Amino acid sequence: MSIFDAIGGSSVVTSTVTVLYDRVTADPQLAPWFDGIDLRRLKAHQREFLTVALGGAEVFNGRSIAEAHRGLAITGEAFDALLAHLREIVEDLGVEPDGVDEIIARVAALRADVVTEA
Repeated sequence: MSIFDAIGGSSVVTSTVTVLYDRVTADPQLAPWFDGIDLRRLKAHQREFLTVALGGAEVFNGRSIAEAHRGLAITGEAFDALLAHLREIVEDLGVEPDGVDEIIARVAALRADVVTEA
């Protein structure tokens, strides 16, 4: 069974993405990276990405993580803040601790492709 199925599938991924973007756009540390962004489109891409990253059936046709974040000067602190929000959300949604750890590990593994600070 994939982690996607183990955590509850698309309903949990959809809820996670919705709450995540509500939180990061309200977080003064993270909000500036989302100014002027089409959040509806971004949420759709994020749902697709997480579904694939967690072993769901969809195919992700978006840009690579590195390409999507190139030039955004995302700091390590901002990346860590997003991970903290993500952890809290999936815990609040009732994902089992092993599932939470697996989700965080998979996203944390993308750090080098996302963090682009000088």
